[in-house]
Amino acid sequence: MNVGGQPYRVVASVPEDQLRRLAAVVDERIRAIVPRGKPVSPNAILLAAIALANEVEEERGKREAVESKSRDLLRRLLTRIDEALETSDDDPEDDPSPAPPPAAY
Repeated sequence: MNVGGQPYRVVASVPEDQLRRLAAVVDERIRAIVPRGKPVSPNAILLAAIALANEVEEERGKREAVESKSRDLLRRLLTRIDEALETSDDDPEDDPSPAPPPAAY
């Protein structure tokens, strides 16, 4: 596979098509850093790696924020449902048991 115009032999546990797709992402980032026709330096590859790692960290932070917000929302929703059920249990009008017969005189 080629990344930054350099051939690399890679052995990985991911399928080859996925590896090629990932290499294309790295290559695209390198091409955004290095002007066309210029040789790709190790510094350019390092900058591309750092930029990609930064994107991963930003996305991870966004995901964690969404997860936290979702957990909080679910917790509040469950609390409201529990409170509504407890109120319903305490309301005698909602009691499905039959009322006692009127007293005979």
